[in-house]
Amino acid sequence: MPFSLNPAMENKQSAITIQWPNGSQSHCSKGDDWLEAAQAAGIHIPTGCLGGSCGACEIDVNGQTVRACISTVPASTSGSLSVEFATDPYW
Repeated sequence: MPFSLNPAMENKQSAITIQWPNGSQSHCSKGDDWLEAAQAAGIHIPTGCLGGSCGACEIDVNGQTVRACISTVPASTSGSLSVEFATDPYW
């Protein structure tokens, strides 16, 4: 295992490619805020409460549903993540 003097810097330097629902791609780092990453890529994720209770901001990241307002970009061993908008019959 390589030694790093600053693990926080190392995490920020390893870019993760995000594949967005419209086919565009962007790059961000583990721990980045999902809403900010989407905004930087020109993607609008709907929001409601911004506290995680309403579910308006749900996205599917590699098939796992997360609430973008309270979640951050996870680590990715492949270096990429695929995002889809969650479909909810109640919205």
